[in-house]
Amino acid sequence: MSAVLAGEAPATHPLAPPIPNALGLTLSRIDDLTPQIRAFTFRSPHGAVLPEFVPGSHILVRCGELTNAYSLTGTGVHPLEYTISVLRLPDGAGGSLTLHALKPGDTVQVSPPRSAFAPVATAKHHLLVAAGIGITPMLSHLAAAREWNRSVSVLYSYRASAGAHLDAVRALSAPHLVESTTRDDFRRTLEQHLRSQPVGTHLYICGPQGYTDAVLLAAAEAGWPDKRVHFELFGAAALDPGDPFTVTLARSGRTLPVAAGQSLLEALEAAGTAVPNLCRRGICGECALPVVAGKPLHRDLYLSPEDKAANDTIMCCVSRGHANELELDL
Repeated sequence: MSAVLAGEAPATHPLAPPIPNALGLTLSRIDDLTPQIRAFTFRSPHGAVLPEFVPGSHILVRCGELTNAYSLTGTGVHPLEYTISVLRLPDGAGGSLTLHALKPGDTVQVSPPRSAFAPVATAKHHLLVAAGIGITPMLSHLAAAREWNRSVSVLYSYRASAGAHLDAVRALSAPHLVESTTRDDFRRTLEQHLRSQPVGTHLYICGPQGYTDAVLLAAAEAGWPDKRVHFELFGAAALDPGDPFTVTLARSGRTLPVAAGQSLLEALEAAGTAVPNLCRRGICGECALPVVAGKPLHRDLYLSPEDKAANDTIMCCVSRGHANELELDL
């Protein structure tokens, strides 16, 4: 979450493996949205139509030796190009810096689009709430809302002179757009809108962890049921280190300690157990492992609430176990 997805994995993570079924695309255009945010547009080198995507989808982009996820903007119907927006992070793992160094004509490897934040077709109204570069996945929501004549409104908060895609957001959502450049303004606007939506409205949130947590809390206090609230984060890399725990591998009977600050994936790799993976941030779903016993502490952005409630799958790159209760089918 670009947006969910504009964050990066910590620099201590091992190099990511190649993207399966990757598309080799050519960078055709770069647009500077703010001093720190650039939009990158990629096309097939042969001019071919690219795989379609639903609003809110993202792609994995191979950035040097790292793989990061970025939300797609624009329409996903017979697309001739994919456009992402990338926030330059000088202290990140290097993926954003690599992208910001690209020039038109350069080629990158990307995954086919993946859906993780689609609008609910049966919603009576869609309330989109975003901060900063978190507006990125909302652009495809807005394009689809206009195309299908869906009822939609937007609350967009950003630092003064640092709003991304402002012209596009204003064109797609006016007059149903409220912009906020201070926390107090946004807090008042959010409270008013959460308590005045028509029945059947669905809420969509994208922004940093603290921002998203604040909106989720406000929605809960306003009586919004979980099934009508959807959110996407910038990524799971900023999660706290977590408590240490022990995992049991059912097939071999081995037990492995997982230290605070160490992911389950890293512990398995250190013990010689290879696990397919890509983003290492709880987004792509490649590192899913079957759970035999125990209740995982789900911290990924991939599994649905129903999947997490079943407790039979864990994304081992970011999710953890409780104490010594976790047992995997390995």
